[in-house]
Amino acid sequence: MAGVNKVILIGNLGKDPETVTFVQDKRAEVPVSTIKKTSFPLATTEVRRNRDGEKIEQTDWHNVVCWKSLADSAEKKLRKGSHVYIEGRLQSRSWEDREGKRHYITEVVAESFIVLSNRNRNEERTPETTDPYASILNEDVEPLQDLPF
Repeated sequence: MAGVNKVILIGNLGKDPETVTFVQDKRAEVPVSTIKKTSFPLATTEVRRNRDGEKIEQTDWHNVVCWKSLADSAEKKLRKGSHVYIEGRLQSRSWEDREGKRHYITEVVAESFIVLSNRNRNEERTPETTDPYASILNEDVEPLQDLPF
């Protein structure tokens, strides 16, 4: 029986992405190829009300990893505070440190992402390039009537 490993997150980057480049064939005099890995923490916040009607915010932090060409895009487009939509899969791994202690981590291996907003970018941008849906959402459009459902 096949399984499903799918994660969808919408959240904000906790810090600028960090990129590491790995050389694929270290034995060759001239590196044959390289692979990029870009990683960053992503915060997702759920807001709900308790029994007394008070707002409660719960923030979860996720370790997100992008590989190859997606790592290039993440390195160029994402900054601390960016609001992003990410699709990927969960991957758990473990390693042993120098003292022999075992460490475990679960990461979201991104397969795609969409930048929803880059509010902390220093570059000047037009509203159309910052948020492609802004013009649609801000238009005064009459609601659709007589829908069949």
